[in-house]
Amino acid sequence: MPSPPAGNEISTILRHDSKQTSYKIALLRSINDVVLNFPDLADTERDVAVPLLLLADFWIAYYWSFAHPDQPIYQGPRATLDGSPRNDMAFRPELRALRYTFHRQHGGSTASDGFFLINQLRMPRKRKTLSSELLESYRAARTKVARTIRMPIRYAGPGEWQVFPKPTRRRELSDVVAVPGTSRNQSCLVVRHDLWRSFQNLSLWVEALCIHEWSLFTESVDQPDENYERGDIFSVLTSRPDNRVSLTWERNQIDILLMEGECFICPWTGTEIRENDCYNLDHLLPVSVYPMNEMWNLAPADPRVNKQKKRDRIPSQNALQRARPRLARTYEKYQEIESLNEALRNDVSLRFSSLPSESETFSQEVAEAATSLIDRIGTYRNLVRFDP
Repeated sequence: MPSPPAGNEISTILRHDSKQTSYKIALLRSINDVVLNFPDLADTERDVAVPLLLLADFWIAYYWSFAHPDQPIYQGPRATLDGSPRNDMAFRPELRALRYTFHRQHGGSTASDGFFLINQLRMPRKRKTLSSELLESYRAARTKVARTIRMPIRYAGPGEWQVFPKPTRRRELSDVVAVPGTSRNQSCLVVRHDLWRSFQNLSLWVEALCIHEWSLFTESVDQPDENYERGDIFSVLTSRPDNRVSLTWERNQIDILLMEGECFICPWTGTEIRENDCYNLDHLLPVSVYPMNEMWNLAPADPRVNKQKKRDRIPSQNALQRARPRLARTYEKYQEIESLNEALRNDVSLRFSSLPSESETFSQEVAEAATSLIDRIGTYRNLVRFDP
């Protein structure tokens, strides 16, 4: 797969890969995903500090299916130490334990369960619903993965620390912007501003390159029971959560507002939604594109356009522009219930770096940021658009 000129430094990471593990591919893909999740950080024109723990979350999602306790998919040769085989992934025991705990408590077993879990853990109100056992298992896996990530960062180029500097705690960094939610004591990977822009502009290419290379690599690894073809791995690596996430709490809060006489406006059609009207709680950015169940990404919508026209597509730029004042009105309604207001502000603070929560124009600013994020993701990934 040829590399465009602007992607030379990005492709360098894989060009100097020994192909003994999939770590460098995972590193490249996780940085790309972080860039896609926080597109507004590029507007600061500064280098970006990304917590290793955030990268670790994406690794948990990527490697989830490979850590099946009964049907492991190995990610490299297994060396032998004192007559016993060593793990192909440094974090396999911890990730296997996390996967086991999750499935024992929540059932199901799909390739996208890792993405589902990290999305739930990101939101404080969802995190509170998870057991202490699961949270402890998650912390152990996340910590071990974060330690492992240091190795591909170190050897990302032809030598040590050629592409990225050594990870540093946030409190020791100056003149950088950090991903929202980063604490002062977290160790961070610093991504240069120009490299961040390259990831943005080449997002679709980077994603395709990583999945292609990862599928080829895994196909080449000897497996204990059966070998996997690249198509099998492609399906695992591209799996995303369906709409199974329970939004009962969010919908109940909106129903309360409707029962109190409030009126919502569908962001796509302008249709009024009142008590006893049928509505969908729509993901503005579809779950199939990215699983964001944050409150700013949820809005009551006309079920006809949501099911028949929008579905998994991204709104056109014109549709997004028309939706902004309607979404601002929706966010204003959310602030009328204390718990819903808290959820909205928490979710906004973890997604958008530049929005002050106490601004008098908070709702309008969130609507602007939300529609901008959706439009950028649609552009970077060349997604199909719709216009009501």
